[in-house]
Amino acid sequence: MKTVTMADVAQHAKVSKSTVSQYLNKRFDYMGEDTKKRIEAAINELGYRPNIVARSLKQKSTTTIGVIVANILHSFSTQVIRAIEDMCHDSDFHTIVCNADDDPIKEKKYIEMLRAKQVDGIILLPTGDNADLYNEMLKEKYPIVFVDRTVPDVPIPSMLLDNEKAAGLGVQHFIDNGYRKIGIITNVIRNVTPRMERLTGYKKTLELNGFPLRKEYIKSLEVSKIKEGLKEMLELEDPPNAILAGNDLTLIEILKYVKENNLKVPEDLAIIGIDDVSFASFYEPGLTIVAQPAFEIGKKAAELLLNKIQKKTAAEEKLVYRFEPKLIIRESC
Repeated sequence: MKTVTMADVAQHAKVSKSTVSQYLNKRFDYMGEDTKKRIEAAINELGYRPNIVARSLKQKSTTTIGVIVANILHSFSTQVIRAIEDMCHDSDFHTIVCNADDDPIKEKKYIEMLRAKQVDGIILLPTGDNADLYNEMLKEKYPIVFVDRTVPDVPIPSMLLDNEKAAGLGVQHFIDNGYRKIGIITNVIRNVTPRMERLTGYKKTLELNGFPLRKEYIKSLEVSKIKEGLKEMLELEDPPNAILAGNDLTLIEILKYVKENNLKVPEDLAIIGIDDVSFASFYEPGLTIVAQPAFEIGKKAAELLLNKIQKKTAAEEKLVYRFEPKLIIRESC
C-alpha cells in the first residue's frame, strides 16, 4: 500500500505543500477557514499520518520530555507526574515516564535511553549516584531539572519541599498536644535529601523545645522492616507514644502494624505522616498529615524545563525552589 505523503494531501486539497506544513504545525495566522477545512478533509479522506521522526529531525525537536521518578509507588511521584503531563499537554509536548526504583544503574540506563530517543529534556528525581552523568548533561547545556532532591556539587535547579519545616510542623503539633515521647521512622534510601532534611527538622524541633534526643526513638529502615522496627520501639522500657512517619510508604507500614496489633490511635499511639495519602481523610480515625504541594512542584518543574527547551526568557533562575508544607489536622493527633 502506497504511503500517503504531504504532497498528496496538498494536491488533494489544491494547496501548496508549505500550506499543509503550516496547517500541521498549527500556524493559522494567514490561513482562511475554507483552506483549513479542505486540508482537514484531505487528511481524513487520504488517511495521512505525519512522519513524526522526519518532522522532529527537521525541527530539531521531538516535542517530548522524559520523566524519571525514583519510586512510582510514592503518591508524591504520581501527583508530580500528573502535573507535568498536564503542563506538557497544554504546550503540545509528550511525556515518557520511567521508574528508576532508586537504582542508580537503572537510572543511568533510562537517561541514556531517553537521550538516544532525542527527548528534548528530562525531569529527574535523582538517585544522587550519577553525579558525573548529571554534570556532563549540564556541561552540554542539555535541559534538565531535578525534583524532590538536590545533589552535592551538581548545580541543576531543583524543586523540593521545605523538608525541615515539614518535620518540624509534625513534631511541634505532637508537643502542642501534650506528647513528650516522640519517635520518627523513615525508610532507608541512602542519604537522599528529603530523608536527611526531615530527620534534621525532627531533631531541631525537639531541641528547640528543650527535649532530649533519644537514639532509640529514631529508626531508618527498609520498607519491609518498618513493622519489625516499630515493634522494637514500642517494646522499649519507656516506649514512644507518638510517631512521625517520614513518608507515605512508611505511614502505610505503621498503619498495618497498628491494625495487626489492635492498637488504638491516638490513645495507644498518636501518628502524623509526612506526604499526603488519598485515604487520609476517611481512614478511621482521620490521619493528621503534613502535605506537600506535589502538583505545584510538578507544574513548576515542567514550566522551567519547557522554558529551557524553548529558550524562553524567564525570571531569574534559582538553584533551589522551596515549597511550603501544610499541616492538615485530623483525629490521629
